[in-house]
Amino acid sequence: MNPQVDEYQGVLAAASLAAGEFLQTLPTRAAGATARGASAPDFNTPVGAEAALAEFRARHEAAMSGSAGPRYWGFVTGGATPAALAGDWLASVYDQNVSNDIGSVASRIERDTVAELCALFGLPDDFGGVFVSGATQSNLTALATARQSLHTRIGIDIAQRGLGSAPPLQVLAGAAHSSVLKAMAVLGLGRDALQPVATMPGRTAVDIDAMANALAARAGRPTIVVASAGEVNTGDFDDLAALADLCAEQGAWLHVDGAFGLFAALSPDHALRLRGIERADSVTVDLHKWLNVPYDSAVVFTREPEAQRAVFRASSAYLGDSTDPLHYTPENSRRFRALPAWMTLRAYGRDGIAEWVQRDCTLARAFADGLRGIDGIDLLSDVHLNIVCFALRDADAATRDRFLDRLNRDGRVFMTPTVLFGRPGIRAALSNWMTQAADIEIALAAVRDALRD
Repeated sequence: MNPQVDEYQGVLAAASLAAGEFLQTLPTRAAGATARGASAPDFNTPVGAEAALAEFRARHEAAMSGSAGPRYWGFVTGGATPAALAGDWLASVYDQNVSNDIGSVASRIERDTVAELCALFGLPDDFGGVFVSGATQSNLTALATARQSLHTRIGIDIAQRGLGSAPPLQVLAGAAHSSVLKAMAVLGLGRDALQPVATMPGRTAVDIDAMANALAARAGRPTIVVASAGEVNTGDFDDLAALADLCAEQGAWLHVDGAFGLFAALSPDHALRLRGIERADSVTVDLHKWLNVPYDSAVVFTREPEAQRAVFRASSAYLGDSTDPLHYTPENSRRFRALPAWMTLRAYGRDGIAEWVQRDCTLARAFADGLRGIDGIDLLSDVHLNIVCFALRDADAATRDRFLDRLNRDGRVFMTPTVLFGRPGIRAALSNWMTQAADIEIALAAVRDALRD
């Protein structure tokens, strides 16, 4: 059975109906799914597009989580605003390969979107940016660019000559995200090249004096400092201005991982935490977090696009020597990820996005305040942005896991486990545009009920 052009109308209408029904249930749908779905069908017996959609819904839709809804607080997970979802659907319809500037306006739309994001986050005009899939690819692109730049300063073109031609490079960080370690492994730097630097007491932000000592010990050798703008466990911020001073003194590259914390720029209560971001050499942000566009969507910004191009340049007679986007990312072929972001920025503007960012921060503090009133619960950290970490008093990891299983199985809310300052804990990250004050009361009731079970 081959696809037919006249299939589009029927299956897209059915898909639109399915989407509408699913989205309508998000506020009440189980935040985390417990069903596993049915077994696989006989893929050797084709049934056509509409029948395949109907079968998928019957087999698997009930096992889909409400991860795009208001009380999915695991990891750092956004949702999809109406404008973003429309943009994402049309990105699939248009099916543009945003690899070059020839034959489509898509790459120009990406550049316009990147420029607006730079302005939104307070990054200087000399930053270049490209869309990638998420934290791993954005951190990989930034670290590869940093390595190229640092070694070029000592006369080594590592992109051309390879790792064996260069002295070892070290990465210094207080609390690096796991994607940084993954990127280091992929790049051949090795996970052992990460030197953890002490954080401040009771915080996950790096101790500036400890970082100064670590940088001084490097004595001018190639070094990357990875700073957190919204550390993933607690939402804490490194002192970016102080780190920029240190990196300037020592000739180190300052990379800021701002996966969700970069959106603090839109919050009057938190914008000052990003003071110094404009002096970074590279910055990353995940848009499928707080911008609430569908997965996958991230942007990597760098101050040295020429070093970035040296790493990712694609050489071929049919590609030419252009400034096409494919020369700046690990992928040659890329989906039109900029369209959902463009739609979101245009539809809601800075003030609209700022409203849900500020609301999530306010609600995170309200959730923490509510937890303080529950006997047997301890907060593990201040609420620095939009993340709340708490623990059951005197509970080991096994007790924590049993409690969390009860909490998540209930379906009213979904959270994830963590360990903070040596204590097994539970972590809630609020980054959905739908979340409201009523959701805090629902979540607190779920916590109390799970404690009683």
